[in-house]
Amino acid sequence: MTLPHTGRALADAVPVPYWLDRPERPDPLPPLSGSHTADLLVVGGGYAGLWTALLAKEADPDRDVLLVDAGTCGWAASGRNGGFCAASLTHGLANGVERFPGEIGELERLGRENLDAIAATVAKYDIDCDFERTGELAVAVEPYQLDGLAADAELARRYGHDVRLLDRDEVRAEVASPTYLGGMWDRDRVALLDPAKLAWGLRRAALDLGVRVHEHTRVTGLARDGAALLAGTSGGAEAAPGAVRARQVVLATNAFPPLLRRMRSWIVPVYDYALMTEPLTAAQRDAIGWRHRQGLADTGNQFHYYRLTADNRILFGGYDAIYHYGNRVAPALEQREATFTTLASHFFTTFPQLADVRFSHRWGGVIDTCTRFCAFFGTAYEGRLAYAAGFTGLGVGATRFGARVTLDLLSVADTPLTRLDLVRSKPLPFPPEPARSVGINLTRWSLARADARDGRRNLWLRTLDRLGLGFDS
Repeated sequence: MTLPHTGRALADAVPVPYWLDRPERPDPLPPLSGSHTADLLVVGGGYAGLWTALLAKEADPDRDVLLVDAGTCGWAASGRNGGFCAASLTHGLANGVERFPGEIGELERLGRENLDAIAATVAKYDIDCDFERTGELAVAVEPYQLDGLAADAELARRYGHDVRLLDRDEVRAEVASPTYLGGMWDRDRVALLDPAKLAWGLRRAALDLGVRVHEHTRVTGLARDGAALLAGTSGGAEAAPGAVRARQVVLATNAFPPLLRRMRSWIVPVYDYALMTEPLTAAQRDAIGWRHRQGLADTGNQFHYYRLTADNRILFGGYDAIYHYGNRVAPALEQREATFTTLASHFFTTFPQLADVRFSHRWGGVIDTCTRFCAFFGTAYEGRLAYAAGFTGLGVGATRFGARVTLDLLSVADTPLTRLDLVRSKPLPFPPEPARSVGINLTRWSLARADARDGRRNLWLRTLDRLGLGFDS
């Protein structure tokens, strides 16, 4: 049911990502034109590309690293997400146990090290991104979800994680919502941050180390050129077409159409949407509690994620995951009024005491989803090119690990990372169209139906479970 004040609350929300709509946004760097050479070309200026460039330059200051992006660094998923920086490399412990049972202990250790390393990098380069290691509170909003929380807590403790299971009164003492029936506070595996400021800080750090960065530069194709690869580039009207001859290339384009054809069956671009409120007053903050500032997520199939910002706004996103036929990606798809109305209605159901709050921003962005919900890796062109993709919404943290993997793959060395089954295996492919759209839409319908039927999964979902295929909301 749409609440009567939902429309008023959305009336003045501007259709741009809140994180990118700030004066701190750096001026764009000039596009590339003409012919260039590089030891390493990084295609994509989101987290995956920025971490790759930074880590490569830290490891070898003499390495000539060139990064290009079709927009500006952080303009896509890296500047539009919720800012949940998780230690998990496998889209949650349960997914990791199911898919990588023989090495999940090692993956959990690597994930904790990765989150610690992100925190260390933020401190080392003085990146002002409001980094808060507050953890995440998963909440049950239906009685059937309580058993799942208890099972998750038991599994987390088995792997040494600091979790606390909360009953109804305890979880409402943390965050006051009449919808909460219980919760699990994971206190050591999630940090919150300002996603755009992290991207801009990584960009600045890379530039300071000598990485060459060109924005508004699209790579139009790749070809062999002797012992190197040749990347054609286009800088639009501002720059003549160009080319980069690079000894090695990393593809970090994630949800966008990949330059490597083989990747297209593994990636589905899914649109996710979010709202941002105006800053809360002191009285509004008191009405909801939330003193420990955890990230929040409910535990339905169609789940919401939400968190407080440094200036005490609430970001509220998720629920809908929208796929467009043929892997379509376009700016027009970043706005979806039906989803914004749904999210606003769910926000006021969650926090009825905030009925007078208005939203300042509404936006969408595209996520690179794969059937195993976590990143996959590979090489091409006789090992001269490496890629990482399929982060499925957990890229804020896992992209740094993905950057380490791609650099190890390019080194052609046998390393602890390249020996991982996570790195050596691939997700099951999505079928071609029209079966792709039919399957995804049937899955979305089935997930919504399961949420309405106490979590009971129909034959279609049970079949996908047996095949190891998935489509996450």
